Amino acid sequence: MAGQEPCCGKRRFIRNSHDKAVDARFTLDHAFRCARCGVAHAFRTQRNMKIHAAVAVVAVALAAALQVGPASWCAIILCTTLVLAAECANTALEAVVDLVTDDYHDLARTAKDCAAGAVYLCALGSVAVGAVVFAPPIAALVAAAL
Repeated sequence: MAGQEPCCGKRRFIRNSHDKAVDARFTLDHAFRCARCGVAHAFRTQRNMKIHAAVAVVAVALAAALQVGPASWCAIILCTTLVLAAECANTALEAVVDLVTDDYHDLARTAKDCAAGAVYLCALGSVAVGAVVFAPPIAALVAAAL
C-alpha cells in the first residue's frame, strides 16, 4: 500500500492496548491526516454535511457582500465550525452504533436521535446568529432603496 495515506487507505493505524504497551508511535502529522480523512468521509457520505457547507458558503458570501464587522465574522466562523463539527460527531456516533448492532434497539435509536438533535440545535443557533448578524445591514439596504 505504498503512497496511501495511513488513515485514508486500507492500512489503518488503530491505537489499541498492544500498541500502547510497546509504545508504538502515532505522530501528530498522522493524527492530523486521520482527522482530515474523517472530515472528508463526512463530506463524501453525509448529505446534511454538504447542505451545512453550502449554507456556510452562502453566509460567508453574504457577510463579505454586506461588509460585516470583525465580531460578526467571528460569530459566523464559530457557528459554521460548530455545525460542521457537530455533523462530524453525529456521523461518528452513527458509525459506532451501526458497528455495535445491526438490530433495531431503542437505545440505538435514542443515541442516533440525540446526536442528530445536537446538530439540529447547533444549526438553529446558527440561524439565530445569522438573523442578528444579517438583519440590520439588510434592513439598512432596504431602507436606503426605498
